[in-house]
Formats: sequence, structure tokens, C-alpha cells
Amino acid sequence: MEAHTAAPALTVRGISKTYRLWATPASRLWVPLLYRMAGLVPLASLSGWLRRRAQARVHDHPALQGVDFSLRRGEALGIIGHNGSGKSTLLQIVAGVLAPTAGTVQVNGRVAALLELGSGFNPELTGRENVRVNAAILGLTPAQVAARMDDIIAFADIGDYIDEPVKTYSSGMALRLAFAVQVHTDPDILIVDEALAVGDAAFQAKAMARIEQILARGTTLLFVGHDLAVLKAFCHRAMLLERGRVVMEGLPEDVITEYLQRAHTQTLSKLGYQQPGQALQRLDDGFGFDDVRVLEASVNGVAHVAVGYEAPLAFVLKLRLRPDVAHPLMIFDLMDVRGMQLCGRRIRLPRVAVAGEVVVRVAMKASLQMGVYRVRMRLLDSDSVQQHIVLARQEGSPSFEVVDDSRERFTGLFDLPMDVDVSA
Repeated sequence: MEAHTAAPALTVRGISKTYRLWATPASRLWVPLLYRMAGLVPLASLSGWLRRRAQARVHDHPALQGVDFSLRRGEALGIIGHNGSGKSTLLQIVAGVLAPTAGTVQVNGRVAALLELGSGFNPELTGRENVRVNAAILGLTPAQVAARMDDIIAFADIGDYIDEPVKTYSSGMALRLAFAVQVHTDPDILIVDEALAVGDAAFQAKAMARIEQILARGTTLLFVGHDLAVLKAFCHRAMLLERGRVVMEGLPEDVITEYLQRAHTQTLSKLGYQQPGQALQRLDDGFGFDDVRVLEASVNGVAHVAVGYEAPLAFVLKLRLRPDVAHPLMIFDLMDVRGMQLCGRRIRLPRVAVAGEVVVRVAMKASLQMGVYRVRMRLLDSDSVQQHIVLARQEGSPSFEVVDDSRERFTGLFDLPMDVDVSA
């Protein structure tokens, strides 16, 4: 028992996946035939011609190439990358839905995979009947299914539709029911692929809370999503995939910064912002240009300060701008310790005639609950809310800590002005 507990929850070694793409459906017949003919023909020139004809009708596409990682019990790994980088393919292989071309996957424990939710439902069966079938597939006994049925139905919150055929459901109702089944199986490993955006805002909040409960019990998480704030909130580590290969693995903040820099580099190159000697580069706290970035930032004169509730906070930000930024703008965001954006301001900046420095001052009160907060600063070329180009992104410093426990004053993180009247 101790050896099993000490073993990694998930081990992935040398996983590769190659898809064979055929020029036409008939190529599946012709290619093997041409190769066979090439082996029988005595003339080398004719044999070579036949092989070239065969190769022209088939193409191998490597979706994954030599992916390695392991996860301890209770650890959470987030995987990011552009569309087509191999993220979903990797999750499908780990979940056992897809067979790898090479490599091995070793899973210790029960897996719940939130991949294509609802895809396994039988549209002719009722929601209740589909719950029984799917829960059995996921390894629950009939007694366990019966014991959890009421909780699953209550969580999905689709009312009397639970006893109607699934073919009468909206897509959102089917997703909610499928999600409810998966998160009530007590998984050892939870695989999530863009599945936290199910249902309306209220259900999404409930889904996030349920994921937090599952992780608090020591469940291992493998997460893929484009919501970087969620990745920061849930994951201890992150991995960046590009064209099927792991290009970086480390702390979520570092991997996200690398991902965003690569994405912005491509965009800025196309738009002409990157010129010789003006390349986007990594900074200690993010990325930017030598001549478009935050040079210095402080709060109350220092990089980090501890303050009481409603204490004054004075931010001083020294920026560098260049003249080809036609509509300079700074977005000043306040973030919590998990990287969730709390609030922010769009601050219009003066356009400079020559490369020079601009100083921005922001004053506020620490009307926040006890905790650590930090600032994210983005410099943009933006002529409207809908049109903007990110030129620099820096996060982490300055930061501050509110040391007073204000739960008696208000709940949540903000102390918003409210008029409260109570009458007997």
C-alpha cells in the first residue's frame, strides 16, 4: 500500500502521435500496391519512380513528438499552446481515448476526463439512464451510482428534463449533466480540456468550486485551457507545447510569459513593430522592447509594502515610449495572489515626438480584504477598446499586502460602497 501511494499518479514517457494523411480515399489502396510493385520491378529507375508516386499520395503529420512528464499525487499541471500544438491529442492519449504511435502512459488510479462532454450519451435514453450508463463506464458500481444519483441530478440542475430523452436537451443541458457525472466519480486523476466554460455564469462558478473541492482531496489535475487565469489559480506547474513538442516547463507565471511573448512576437513582426535592433525580449517581470516598457515601478516608494485597511497607496511608474506608437495606452491591473484580475484602469498616455520617458502616478486606498496583491502593467498601441496591440507586459512588482482582517466589515475582496437599510 505504501509503495502504491508513493508511486507517481501519472507517468508519460516518449509519447508520439503521427497521423497518416491520404491524398484521396483511393490512395489507401494504391499506395500499398505501388510499394509492392516497386519491390517486384527489377529496373531501379522504374522502382524509384513507383516509390516516389506512392510517397506523393501519402503524408505523415506528427501531432506529438517525444513528450515526457510525470505527476505526483495531488499535483496539478497546466498545458498551454496555440491551436494545433497537440494539447487535446495528448489529453486523449492520457485518458485512453487515443492510442499513441510510440511511448507509454502509466496511470495509477481512477481517471475522470472532462474532454468532449456529452459525446458518450445515447440520445434515445433519458438523462437518468445515461447517468447510470456513463457512471458504470467510469467504474462506479450500481450501489455507488444509486447513492450518488440525487447529488448528480441536483448538481446538473436541469429539473424534470432528467427523465426526458437526451435528444430533447439543449447542448448546454447535456454538457451540464455530463460534467456532473464526471465530477462525482471521486477520481484520482482529473483531466480537463476547456470544460470549465459549461453552462451559464452561475453554473461555471459552481463547476469551479467543485473542481477546487476535488483538488483539495488530493486529486491530481491535468488541465488544458486558454483561460490563463484559471491555469494560474489551479496549477502548480505548466508546460508549453509547440508543434507537438515540449518547449518549456516550469512555474505557471514563467511558462505563461513565454507563451504570450511568442504569440506577440509573431503579431508584432507582421505589423512592423519589430525592426532591426527593436526586437521584443524577455524581461525579469515579463516582456517588452528596450524603448517600450516600464523602466521603474514602486508603491509608497518601495517595491513591496505592507499596509492596513484603507491605507493610502501611491504608485509611481516610469515608462519609456517611442514615437511610432501612434495611440499609446497603459492598462494598470490589480491582481490577487493567484493571478486573477480584480480591477484595472485604461490610462491614455501622451504621444512622444522622440523616444523618451513618461511618468504615471496612480493613487488609491487599500480597501481590500487581507492578502497579497500585485500589479500588472501593459503598454499598448490602442485607438479604441476594440483595437489594440500589446507592446509590453510586466507583472509582479510593485506589490502590497493588506494585513488587517476585514471580514467583519465586508465579504469578498472589495469593499464596494453600499447603502444598507434594515427595518423591523
